[in-house]
Amino acid sequence: MSLFPMFLKLQDRPCLVVGAGGIGEGKIQSLLEAGALVYVVAPRATQRLQELAATGAINWLRRKFTPADLDGKSLVIAATSSLSVNEFVFRESRRRHVLCNAVDDPPNCDFFYGAVVRRGDLQIAISTNGKSPAFAQRLRELLEQQFGPEFAEKVNDLGTAREKLFRSKTEPSLRKQLLHKMARQQINAVTPRSGPSLHPALGSNVAPRPSARHHHAASDQSGNSTPEDPATNYSVSSKSTEPVPVSLPLGGAK
Repeated sequence: MSLFPMFLKLQDRPCLVVGAGGIGEGKIQSLLEAGALVYVVAPRATQRLQELAATGAINWLRRKFTPADLDGKSLVIAATSSLSVNEFVFRESRRRHVLCNAVDDPPNCDFFYGAVVRRGDLQIAISTNGKSPAFAQRLRELLEQQFGPEFAEKVNDLGTAREKLFRSKTEPSLRKQLLHKMARQQINAVTPRSGPSLHPALGSNVAPRPSARHHHAASDQSGNSTPEDPATNYSVSSKSTEPVPVSLPLGGAK
């Protein structure tokens, strides 16, 4: 199935998480980091989530899920310990045309989480189309060693320069040339660092470099992943917001 990779802005959008255990806690945290308005439905919750609810950071409904909980939601994550409950949440979400991810259940997902390398506003998301989330995680660890914290500063510098050029009266074609030249200079100034090989086939000499081809995003916490071909791909973002990297199936309902 072909998938559509993208980085999603969830600032101030209502999102629902069904389940408030350990897995749900991680999903909730990622949504909060993206600025989403998080609603949680679960009879019980971890201590951390209880504390977030007490401060008003999340809206916790202490009961079982009902289809009405989906009303007005932009995104849904089913993160309970019951496969049947997660599947029910997914089916009801589909009926309402709300995108849903059922954790560790790729057939019941409209989108997949990525194994993500974060360097400030730079994000590199990795997917294996659900074939091997563990492999995606290992690749993430490799890339984290090769792309250090200095890349965050370089992206900030490029963003500042880009804003200045757009405020100037520079001719568009020249502006484009200048932006690409500055990007090349920054990449050359901060060459990806070689790190120890995580596998004989994944040594530093063959580690993939970020590409201008925006090829995808996947899942490392939920066991979901997503490329449009059998090979592992990468999506790269340098937006100033904290978007959630996802990949959307394009082949219709599953």
